[in-house]
Amino acid sequence: MTTLTIRIDDELHSELRALAARTGKRKSELAREALRRQLALTRFEDLGQRLAPFAEARGWLTDEDVFAEVS
Repeated sequence: MTTLTIRIDDELHSELRALAARTGKRKSELAREALRRQLALTRFEDLGQRLAPFAEARGWLTDEDVFAEVS
């Protein structure tokens, strides 16, 4: 496992500390979970951008267009 050091402002640290106390998780565990979620979201957004031309060619311009087709 690799160590990553980051700087966060006092307000964010206070929120992180409170969340750790409330959930019983370590601050590092919460930070890893948040980073994993952000990376997954970024991958999802990147995929959406790459697929957009194909979706538009099928007439899918909104999420509702896709939903209407698959429902």
